[in-house]
Amino acid sequence: MRARYEAVPLRSAAMIALVFLALLSRTATLTYSQEMLKPLSLNQVGPGIYVHAGEIALMNEANEGAIANIGFVIGDEGVAVIDTGGSVREGRRLIQAISQVTNKPVLYVINTHVHPDHLFGNAAFPPPAVFVGSHNLRRDVIERGPYYLNSFRPAMGALLDEVKIVPPSMIVDSELQLDIGHRVLSLTAWRPSHSDSDVTVFDEATGILFAGDLVFLRHIPVLDGSIRGWLTTIDELTKLRAKSVVPGHGPPSAQWPAALDPERQYLERLQSDCRDLIKRGVPIAAASQIAAASEKSHWELFAEYNARNATAAFSELEWE
Repeated sequence: MRARYEAVPLRSAAMIALVFLALLSRTATLTYSQEMLKPLSLNQVGPGIYVHAGEIALMNEANEGAIANIGFVIGDEGVAVIDTGGSVREGRRLIQAISQVTNKPVLYVINTHVHPDHLFGNAAFPPPAVFVGSHNLRRDVIERGPYYLNSFRPAMGALLDEVKIVPPSMIVDSELQLDIGHRVLSLTAWRPSHSDSDVTVFDEATGILFAGDLVFLRHIPVLDGSIRGWLTTIDELTKLRAKSVVPGHGPPSAQWPAALDPERQYLERLQSDCRDLIKRGVPIAAASQIAAASEKSHWELFAEYNARNATAAFSELEWE
């Protein structure tokens, strides 16, 4: 009998210990989840317009891929999100940030172009949100999506597990207007410039332009479309009646059209140098190390991107 009475408390203690450990584990998990869902920091750049400023950095697991400027506009009926960030985690943190400002639904998710730092967060946004992008974005995201997932896996790790390639269901062929409730957003699709799928978003009420990666500040411009097209687009952008701009990278807001000047200077120098090197018969590999070298002190991440920009520009310009 004695052995029996001693065994019962031991079993009870073991069960209590297991329950305690389970609760402790659950508490730890909840705390970690809450940490993961900490809302993104926001900058209010105009009435009902908010921007999260990304780091000037390469995408990696530590920064969650949060290197681009992403934001949203609030209308009477709902919210339009402009870009979702570099991971589903960042997208969810954007949703958390939105919920702290408004309880209105997300009506539209506008992707300004195909690059992962702007749309890997798409899967965080469930229906009824409608995804919007340029006429080229659907093709580009389907063709490039698997490549991007593979190439960013080493840097991003498990953060890419939940990423889904979400193409747009609403297409901007040239221009499109979205009414989010007494607030009209004008979307414009551009020729190949920074990329093949660039779209800008202009808020008619405030004169604020979301330029995506058609405008870079501090972060060196990245060429993945056409250098000639981009310079032509810059000329046309200067004619917009915007008051300020949200660049794709850099500060959350900048004066318009002065924000275009540093980028234009870099691209014009890159184009001029490449043309000169082509004329002199310098091979592309050597040219990529020389072109636009005089711009180095003006830009962050110059070493990471300039040679690639020069290679792209040289390849385009040698067939003029």
